[in-house]
Amino acid sequence: MNRQDKTVKPKFQSKQEVIINAPLEKVWEFNQDLSKISEYHPRVDKVDLISDKQFREEGVAYQCHITGSKHTCIEKDIEIVPMEKIVTVFLSDTMGLTKLLPDYIVESNVSKIDANTTRAGIAHYYSSSKWKVKLLNFYIKRKVARETQETLNAMKNAIENEYPSNK
Repeated sequence: MNRQDKTVKPKFQSKQEVIINAPLEKVWEFNQDLSKISEYHPRVDKVDLISDKQFREEGVAYQCHITGSKHTCIEKDIEIVPMEKIVTVFLSDTMGLTKLLPDYIVESNVSKIDANTTRAGIAHYYSSSKWKVKLLNFYIKRKVARETQETLNAMKNAIENEYPSNK
């Protein structure tokens, strides 16, 4: 799969969701700021804006530094539907993830429940045709699901603390 191809996705693997007590617009605004990733992503302690853009848009890439290690990964947003979804690919990393899962795609979605409540979800897609991935997929899926839920929970807390009037 070409990483720039928006029409073909690899196999769906998992999705995690959280309900955030804040308006859709506030959740979307919070998630557009790449400099905030380290505020809610438990595995990221620093973000370099390698495209020199602080806010998400198609084609913008950024480098995440993994907490407690020298590892990094470079991610790029390839599709953005305002107030709805962001599709991100992993261009490279120092941990071997992009070698193991070269077509890994993350799709982040938000949807309005009511004026002050938003559903946020993150879905994961990657092929599991390589024998190593097939063997490791049970572990990979559980680890990704757990870490993604931790990220969503931290995002919920950060947003609700930033916009306390919505509680």
